[in-house]
Amino acid sequence: MLQAAELVPALAAGTALFEHLYRPMTSGRWELHAPANVLTRGYWSPPGLHTVSALTRDGETWMSLTPLEFESQGIGVALASSHVAVLGLGMGWSAAASALREGVTAVTVVERDPDVIAMHRELDLFARLPGGAGDKLRIVSGDAFDWRPDAPVDLLMPDIWLPLVSDGRVVEVQRMQANAGAKLVYFWGQEMEIARHARAAGRALDAEGIRATVADFGLPLIGPELPGYSECVAAAAEAWMRDRWLPAETAA
Repeated sequence: MLQAAELVPALAAGTALFEHLYRPMTSGRWELHAPANVLTRGYWSPPGLHTVSALTRDGETWMSLTPLEFESQGIGVALASSHVAVLGLGMGWSAAASALREGVTAVTVVERDPDVIAMHRELDLFARLPGGAGDKLRIVSGDAFDWRPDAPVDLLMPDIWLPLVSDGRVVEVQRMQANAGAKLVYFWGQEMEIARHARAAGRALDAEGIRATVADFGLPLIGPELPGYSECVAAAAEAWMRDRWLPAETAA
């Protein structure tokens, strides 16, 4: 079996083919920017120079096609199958990349901001995916906390947050999952939340500590079963936690 970190480079390389489908545009407070050279590090990979597009709102970056984005969403995309529900549209990368997976039959994207939906209507990214992958995709207007699926969901991928780390995220995902009833869940920044809660509970960031922490969440998380996942959690936390650890009394 592939190590956890090995899933993502192959995925990023395979989906780079549609990056040229983005173009500069504005929709309400949102602006999609042309590719630019950026020196940045990945979620767990070292820094490097990358040419990336970005989506901003009021000048603040909400998403960009950097190694941070690929790696922090890539495990969920790489393991996606059957019906995938993505909560939060953004640039549409994780939804598009999921639709390109052979084992994925349908992708439902839930987005509450009409300007983001309008931007994608003009961009028409999904319709231009190769191999007719866009036929698997649909965008639903709705709130991630209220949405209930009209068909069983095999993988729920919430990605609605601006910061990589935010308090209360596990509870928020639990709320979404209570409505969705998905077989599996992979949420953006889950490695950071596992690390925060494990440390607050006095656990090591090893396979045993991660397993116990995930059990506390009560969520059917995908990823922790992979070889090398604990190393990915530790590397992401070291690179991006920036003293946003939880105090012990707030552990799940």
